[in-house]
Amino acid sequence: MSLALVHARAALAAAVTVAASAAGAADSFPARPVRMIAPFSAGGGADTVARTTAQKLTELLTQQVIVDNRPGASNIIGTDLTAKAAPDGYTIMIANSVHTINAGLSRKLPYDSIRDFSPISLVATTPFMMIANPALPVKSVRDLVALARSKPGQLNYASPGAGTAAHLAAELFKLEAGVDILHVPYKGISQALTDTIAGTTQVMILSPSTALAQAKAGRVRALAVTSAKRSDAMPDIPTMQEGGVKGYEFTSWYGLVAPRGVSRPIIVQLNAAVVKALQQKDLRDRLESAGAEPQSSTPEQFGELLKREIGKFSNLVQRAKLTID
Repeated sequence: MSLALVHARAALAAAVTVAASAAGAADSFPARPVRMIAPFSAGGGADTVARTTAQKLTELLTQQVIVDNRPGASNIIGTDLTAKAAPDGYTIMIANSVHTINAGLSRKLPYDSIRDFSPISLVATTPFMMIANPALPVKSVRDLVALARSKPGQLNYASPGAGTAAHLAAELFKLEAGVDILHVPYKGISQALTDTIAGTTQVMILSPSTALAQAKAGRVRALAVTSAKRSDAMPDIPTMQEGGVKGYEFTSWYGLVAPRGVSRPIIVQLNAAVVKALQQKDLRDRLESAGAEPQSSTPEQFGELLKREIGKFSNLVQRAKLTID
């Protein structure tokens, strides 16, 4: 037997062994708890989506899905940790719009936002809400635009950080409304909201799950939602477009990804669990009460969404002339 034939047979045997091992791993998956990295701080709207989703997946996978908050550097720390995790399905990440914003905003990412991840499924989409400190003499977006135009550069808005989805939603508002409002970035949602309630900052765009309770308590004034149409969860709050900002639309999303290289059978199994979870009324009700619209997808559909979102945010970053690095 020739040496080449020996090598060929050895290579074939190795490939068969690897394939069998992968199939066996998929058949037994999950055999232990799954870690869901949340690359943002605990307590915000994104964290609410992460924890409610993880709880339902725990029931369906019959293994605990543990949320591991790894905030920092506009989600980059937790996302990089995910990219470098073992591709065995036991580490997944709940991503939001910041994942695709970073790809258009930063030139120094330690990972590739598309190549280094395996899409699993979309989980939900959500509008944001614009709020104002009650002492600010505005009762609508139209009032805010008029006030900002009369005092260019004198009003300010808070965000949970430069490069966050809330930051870009506000920058899009400035572009479409033609106003000059100062950006005051914070390191997370809590202090930004606290200062807006106190009046240190005047306006803010943030997730409904965080804003609604404060608005109902009268601590802030709800001005608008950022979606093209009114939210079913907040039907009394007008849209930006109704407030006179024509063409304005900004909707965020949440979805699950895994590190690159996770086997197809495991991705399919995780996708099926997400799809089934989002068919459960209790999960849908909890997401909707947080202002999010449950929405699953195939891995391929979610992958295409990620690519489209990177293009959209890259364009917005250029229009707003934003730089973070």
